[in-house]
Amino acid sequence: MKKIIFALVLACTTLSTHAQLIAVGTELSSDAMMIPNLSLEMVTGNKSSFSISAMGTSTSYLFKKTSGIMVQPEFRYWFSGRPISRFFVGIGAIGGLFDITTNGKVYDGYALGGGITYGYVINVNTKIPWLKDRLNIDIHSGFGAIFYRRKEYFEADNFDTDYAVDGHQQANANGYYLLPTRIGVSVVYIFN
Repeated sequence: MKKIIFALVLACTTLSTHAQLIAVGTELSSDAMMIPNLSLEMVTGNKSSFSISAMGTSTSYLFKKTSGIMVQPEFRYWFSGRPISRFFVGIGAIGGLFDITTNGKVYDGYALGGGITYGYVINVNTKIPWLKDRLNIDIHSGFGAIFYRRKEYFEADNFDTDYAVDGHQQANANGYYLLPTRIGVSVVYIFN
């Protein structure tokens, strides 16, 4: 996992030498649920940008036990003619690993999917010199399909023996959900 994060940071820093703008942000709704997250967005053209968001948690107040990581790359098209400003539409992918225990059941697996996002970015005018023309609020909403494959069992079960086939544990649930993939408000800081 550390190698993947290092490779992403390295790729982003090498791409930044050719990009005009780079922005770093955090999702306020995830922060409120105590799920650390970070997003990085790079301008790729006059009306386009590429962003990648990552989040992870090892506990949460919503469920008895929660751990997971998620990565969400997205290509954005900006209608205003200027990236990271005003209205945009995005198309993206989503992937993650999860292990959730709630109401006596355990859900352990992975999910992959994709969807579309629509949003609006507001520039926050401030008198603070180091924030002037660099602080934005990104309001967005997205919808898509998430395909999952997971082990689903009761807490009292012994998954290693109860759900083994020829000595190997098997995922016993798979399918998909049509659901919101991105809903929230992000605080974004723009680097030049």
